[in-house]
Formats: sequence, C-alpha cells, structure tokens
Amino acid sequence: MGKLEGKVAVITGGTQGIGLATAKLFASEGAYVFITGRRRKELEEAVASIGGNVTGVQGDVTNLADLDRLYESVKAKGRIDVLFANVGLGGFVPLGSITEEYYDKTFDTNVKGLLFTVQKALPFLNDGASIILTGSAAAAKGTLSFGVYAASKAAIRSFVRTWTEELKDRRIRSNVLSPGPVVTPQVALQPPEAIARIVSTVPMGRMGEPDEIAKVALFLASDDSSFVTGIELFADGGRAQV
Repeated sequence: MGKLEGKVAVITGGTQGIGLATAKLFASEGAYVFITGRRRKELEEAVASIGGNVTGVQGDVTNLADLDRLYESVKAKGRIDVLFANVGLGGFVPLGSITEEYYDKTFDTNVKGLLFTVQKALPFLNDGASIILTGSAAAAKGTLSFGVYAASKAAIRSFVRTWTEELKDRRIRSNVLSPGPVVTPQVALQPPEAIARIVSTVPMGRMGEPDEIAKVALFLASDDSSFVTGIELFADGGRAQV
C-alpha cells in the first residue's frame, strides 16, 4: 500500500519541474491528483505522463475565478487531503532596475496566488490534512539581484507560522518546503553566469533534481510527518545552512 493510498491531492503548477515530479510520485503512492497549469498543451502532456488517477484543470492562480473552477472540479471527490501550493516565479533583477510590472507579477503569483489557493481550499480540506507551500532557500540567504523573489518567498514562511495556529483545531498541518537551486525549465531561463554563481554557493556542489524535492514533499504529505507542522524544511544541498 502506498503512503498516500486513497488520498486526494491538489498540486498547483503541476505541469513541469517540481510540481510534475511530485504529481507523479503522489499518484504512484496511491493518491488521486489534481494538477493545474496555465497552458493547455503542457497540461495535457503532464496528465498523459502521470498516467492514471489524475485530473488536469487549466488555470492561473492569480485569477480567483480560475481557482473557483479548480475547486469546483475537486468537489466531485468531496475533500482534499493534501494541498501543495507550488506555483511560483522569479528572476534576477537588481535593485535600481526593478519595475512595477516585475514586482506585481512576482508578488501576485508567489503571494496573492498562494494565499487564495489555500483560503479557497479551506472548505474542502479534510481535518488532519496537510498543506505544503513551496518556499525557497533564497528567502534565507542574500542573493544578488534576487531580492523581490526572495521577499515574496519570505512572506510564505510568515503565512505558515500564522496558519499553524489558525488551523490547529482542525489538525491541519502547514509546512514550507524550501528548495535550493533545482534543475527546472524556469531555472534554465536564467543567465548561465547567474546559475553558476548560485551553484558555487551550494555545499553539495550541484543543483538538485525535481525528483529529490518530490520525495521531501511526499514526507510532508504523508503520515511520516504526522508530528511536523509550522516548519520550513530546506532541501537545498546546504546552501542556506552554512
């Protein structure tokens, strides 16, 4: 029997990288998985790659109507046992070059989108459910030109501290999963010199793989972490630890 046998999981940003790797792992461990993505083609490809026990719902987490459609789809299953609010974006923009458009896009996705993903899920979350939020080691470590992204991820850590208290009567656990640099399509868009600079600060001397982060998400989703709540769990090759 899998670690998530019979569970219902929702993963936003499940079409690539960490989200897709986690969706595949959750499904293999017995969960029925709902994934979201903004682009229809990539969403359909992700659903096909996961195989069975999956529904893809097209939408943008910054659009509250799209979130309502997501949870309307989930309603057929009657509950959510695991919510992995994983969507996020960012880029290297130094102080002095930050635009209002870049700031708004980053905070709308990483903070507003995540907040309403969780808030709108509340009526569907099972008592004893697990909420996992994707943070970043960048929020705990100064990184050149990464200030807006890092600040948006720091807000996520603050949310979890509050939600752990607010949801304790329902035994809902909230935790932050904070990766270091990981080999994902979004990271591949960054300048090679920026990536090389970050990797040079990782004690393990390499970037992580999406599958490695997915295994940590599985820990937080499953009963293996039944006494774990309110934490930030780093899977960062030691980058934010030394």
